[in-house]
Amino acid sequence: MEIRQLNYFIKAAELLHFTDAAAASFVTQSTLSQQVKQLEDELGMLLFDRVGKQVRLTEAGQVFLKHARQIVLDVRKSKEAIVELNNMVVGDLRIGVTYAFSSVLLPALAPFSAKYPGIKITVEYGTAGELEHKLKLAELDVILAFHDQTDDFGLEMQPLYSSRIMMVVSKKHPLAHMKKISLSELGKIELILPSKGFSSRDLLDELFSKRKISPVIKIEMNDVHSLLSLVNEGTWATIINEKAILTWSDLVAIPISGKEYYKQAFILWQKGVYKKKSATLFIDELIEILKVGD
Repeated sequence: MEIRQLNYFIKAAELLHFTDAAAASFVTQSTLSQQVKQLEDELGMLLFDRVGKQVRLTEAGQVFLKHARQIVLDVRKSKEAIVELNNMVVGDLRIGVTYAFSSVLLPALAPFSAKYPGIKITVEYGTAGELEHKLKLAELDVILAFHDQTDDFGLEMQPLYSSRIMMVVSKKHPLAHMKKISLSELGKIELILPSKGFSSRDLLDELFSKRKISPVIKIEMNDVHSLLSLVNEGTWATIINEKAILTWSDLVAIPISGKEYYKQAFILWQKGVYKKKSATLFIDELIEILKVGD
């Protein structure tokens, strides 16, 4: 059994088409078919039902797919660990961030890249659920996200900071002078809000629902930078975690009166796997920058 055979099998299982899988693997269809057949012979069971050009996983194939993915993942992680032992300041760093983290992440990128020029950084935005799925598949090395502190046996959660949920407006907005604002007052203001699924939006919907308040939502967006750009023009208000505006000098955050509402930010790692040196170095850099900003 060889790693390339496992990779061919995984690609065929994902695409359910040998020709497409071969093209995606940069081999001929006959080569891929032959390697999968050798794998089946070694295991003593068929992994695919073949009906013409179409294929589908057998029960054995479904069971084996889970283990094949884990084997390939373990091998990849082992290689990365060895590379980092040889030279700990080169390589690829894949960071996943939820959309509300731009203002926190961006100040750390330039100094980190200058300090470690041999590390190529890839930043991927998405929802917490999307990014966690990619983290578990080892497509990302680390995630920055707001998260409920629940028992997730696939993730290691390192607290980063907590951030208040506040109303945010431009300094030009008529309400910019307010010291506090109530939820009932918020219900009467024209709002631009993050789309449903964002941690601050989910909390806000719950608070409004409990008090039977119907907010005046004019625009919903899943891009926090674009949302804050519109708020910056001075017409609308939004409700978001206060650290989202760290780099926005013309915006002000106004507390919501009564109980203060917080969301907890975490650094998320895949549990039980090797932590890349580049990822731990970046997190150290980020934490130092956050300390300076406090």
